[in-house]
Amino acid sequence: MSSEAARSRLILALDVGGDVEGALSWVGRLKGRVGMFKVGKEAFTSFGPEIVRGVQERGGKVFLDLKFHDIPNTVATAAEAATRLGVAMFNLHALGGRKMMEEAVRAAKAVSERMGSPMPVVLAVTVLTSLNNRDMEELGFRETSPQRLVVRLARLAKEAGVSGVVASAQEAEIIRAACGGDFVIVTPGIRTNGSTQRDDQKRVVTPEEAVRRGADYLVVGRPIIKAPDPVAAADGILEAMAAGLAGRGEK
Repeated sequence: MSSEAARSRLILALDVGGDVEGALSWVGRLKGRVGMFKVGKEAFTSFGPEIVRGVQERGGKVFLDLKFHDIPNTVATAAEAATRLGVAMFNLHALGGRKMMEEAVRAAKAVSERMGSPMPVVLAVTVLTSLNNRDMEELGFRETSPQRLVVRLARLAKEAGVSGVVASAQEAEIIRAACGGDFVIVTPGIRTNGSTQRDDQKRVVTPEEAVRRGADYLVVGRPIIKAPDPVAAADGILEAMAAGLAGRGEK
């Protein structure tokens, strides 16, 4: 599998400081090497819908990573707004429950049909990659591990009509076994070989390992943005992703 084939699966996190033009400059630098750009809480709070439209105007697709988590009606309204923005993906927290997820999917589908546009991929966040077993115990999940809770939430999301999940690649194989081959798995917490800086991520994997385990998309931020040569860093990640795809038999 070539690096070009891996390109559509790489998502660059645009949660960078500075002004909106500085953030959008990454689209111009890396559009040819990245299939999508993630706009998260930091960027959206700083710049609002302007950054989403800016990415789109520069030819990029947007993953809106705001992790909606509220009562069903509020999340459904947020899903409608995200769909009207024309984003390719958005997400919500699976811990919001079945009804919340069902209402969000229903709202996104209705808006897409009215607009005559493709429906965004709706993703459920399972367990944040910054959490480990000790964190789970502190939160009261003493009778389950992150892995078991991830599978439970992934199954619930699928039953609610959600397209896939955001989860660590450490759980990708068990999610795939539980939810099937068409269920989308988007993986953050990616760190390159030789990197000792994990920041606040705890359940991390390399790009090759993540793809080999079954991740469909990788979200990468600091390993590219903070690299001395971001273009070379992106190329290296694409090569690793291509090796992971080859390792799982995709040609």
